[in-house]
Amino acid sequence: MEFIDYYKTLGVSKTASAEDIKKAYRKLARKYHPDLNPNNKEAENRFKEINEANEVLSTVENRKKYDKYGKDWQHGEAFDQAQNKRDTQQRSSATGNFNERDFSDYFESLFGSAGNARSNSRFKGQDYTTTVKLHLRDVYQAHQQELSVNGKKIRITIPAGIENEQVVKVKGKGGSGVNGGPSGDLFIQFDIENNTAFQRNGNHLYHTVPIDLYTAVLGGDVTVETFDGKVKLKLAPETQNDTKVKLRNKGFPVYKKEGQFGDLIITYHIEIPTKITDTERALFTQLQALR
Repeated sequence: MEFIDYYKTLGVSKTASAEDIKKAYRKLARKYHPDLNPNNKEAENRFKEINEANEVLSTVENRKKYDKYGKDWQHGEAFDQAQNKRDTQQRSSATGNFNERDFSDYFESLFGSAGNARSNSRFKGQDYTTTVKLHLRDVYQAHQQELSVNGKKIRITIPAGIENEQVVKVKGKGGSGVNGGPSGDLFIQFDIENNTAFQRNGNHLYHTVPIDLYTAVLGGDVTVETFDGKVKLKLAPETQNDTKVKLRNKGFPVYKKEGQFGDLIITYHIEIPTKITDTERALFTQLQALR
């Protein structure tokens, strides 16, 4: 297998911090994402390389193995275990508790017969990592979506309520196992853009609603936009600026808890009239005198 320098792939040094690696991966993943480079095979291959490098270097244990074993990082630990076992059993041999056949049997069971040690070993396939870009409204309801990961088409169900930067594992959708070993897993990170007038904080939504001065003073009906439609609310007379109202269960769906929602917090913002007429100014002056 040709050696791949994962540090070079991400454009970072071997002493790069975890945060440096994360930033480099995100920058490159956005640049070469298939959605932004349709029908571009070179960009698709580059995206695969970036994901592979990030999968290894973003995990502390994987990075340690890679730094120690290089291209054999997935298999090196097993050889270390065999070496440790052999050393232990050789020490036992000095007390008469070990014979050469014991070690041969152990080594063969772990790696296969002599001369074919690595080729008969069973290992889990490589884990894959990908990023899915969505809008906030996309994750208000569960839906299915097809992804292209390392040349494979994978159809997944995205649950409602996914958080921005949340990572979800899809078991068995990574690389194929070696010599009958289990397939790796697919880790999906969600990049959710909020292009709505609502602010999200966990399962709760926040929305500012403008109301005119006269309705604030006298009270009346106010039509308010929620995430799934409009509702009519009664505004009490003499409502103050920045008054907050909580609409229960009108927030965002709770992840993997069907039928459960957070709350919608409405903040009333009173708009002061502008370009008032002389008549209006006179009336306001009278009101001021009454107060």
